[in-house]
Amino acid sequence: MMDRFATTPFGGGRVRAADFRRRETIDRRRAALNAGGNDTGKADKWQLIRALSEARAVFGLSDRAIAVLEALLSFHQARELDGSEPIVVFPSNAELSLRSRGMADATLRRHIAALVEAGLILRRDSPNGKRYCRRNDQGGVESAFGFDLSPLALAATAIHDAAEDARAHARHCQKLRAEIGVHLRDTGKIIEAGLAEGREGDWEAYALTLVPLARRLSRQASQEALTNRRDDLVRLRAQVEKAYLDSLTEQEMSGNDVDSERHYQNSNTDQHFEYSSEKELKQESDRVPVKATEPGDPTGQGEAEKRAPASRSEPVPLSYLLAVCPTLASYARDGISSWQDVMATAGLVRSMLGISPDAWRRACEAMGEIAAAVTVAAILERADTIRSPGGYLRALTERAEKGQFSIRPMLSALENG
Repeated sequence: MMDRFATTPFGGGRVRAADFRRRETIDRRRAALNAGGNDTGKADKWQLIRALSEARAVFGLSDRAIAVLEALLSFHQARELDGSEPIVVFPSNAELSLRSRGMADATLRRHIAALVEAGLILRRDSPNGKRYCRRNDQGGVESAFGFDLSPLALAATAIHDAAEDARAHARHCQKLRAEIGVHLRDTGKIIEAGLAEGREGDWEAYALTLVPLARRLSRQASQEALTNRRDDLVRLRAQVEKAYLDSLTEQEMSGNDVDSERHYQNSNTDQHFEYSSEKELKQESDRVPVKATEPGDPTGQGEAEKRAPASRSEPVPLSYLLAVCPTLASYARDGISSWQDVMATAGLVRSMLGISPDAWRRACEAMGEIAAAVTVAAILERADTIRSPGGYLRALTERAEKGQFSIRPMLSALENG
């Protein structure tokens, strides 16, 4: 290589102070290599391209500028770049355009200028502005004019550090977006539940506040914008959760202290799913005898049955219920010693099974609270075979409303296995 390169551009280009500063920075970095240290000035060119692609925003480069730099690197045969000496490549415009996927000459010049401004390459113009090399008698390169790639190797440490920062930034933004999604979903569902269940609270105002926070964020949204959106959702979610919890009754809250189970609170009244599977569930419930046919009443539609009096009092002995439905006792906080314990535990089990508050309220109105609790205990025993407990309870509730449902045959079916 020649010992001295031109520092001014060929043709009408003017010399600027920035050109001297870039060259001075490169000379200083190269001198630091000779002084020793951890930086060797060597780097794998394809790893550099990958790192620079991740950190291109830091250097003010576009993806097409990276493509041009990759094309320039392809003219250097060695995989490793050694910044201790100039690395000059001298491709023709036609060949450089081909390796840049057919990029136009004007576009090439623009992106090359961006690479020079970023301090990653230097122009090494010849006296006539052409790119070429002179070889010695042995065929080695004696001098070359074109683009110097050594600044890229000298900036390897800064590029890798910037890439690591860019990856950390991307991970943090991804985490913020995930948090935004979770807070948005939970807040929306709690507001929906509050409205559907008619609970006390300014749910309409909460819904209006949520609308602007639910708008889609740009893919290029800054970390500050993501953080602000997350914080706004956290504040709204706290208000919504407090309003919902304040509206819960003591009976609904009784299951929250149980630590011997996994408690799933489904506050959303998903009647669409319940009714969509109601036909199937009614077929399933047909396997359970509705009532015993008595002499003189072959249809089983006796007056006592139509009024379902057993559903308004203690339908069966408590000991019999616990023997037929032993699973219910495992969900009781302090065991089951009375029908009050049965109803409290059934209220907890109801939410765990995904039975909506509306379905539970209708069952209590049609059957009575004790009979509804017994029904939930029976559903719990067969939870592994019942596809939708909420829909199953609704089907039985409709029968109870028509006076066609009795507790004893259902428990007898469970007893007989």
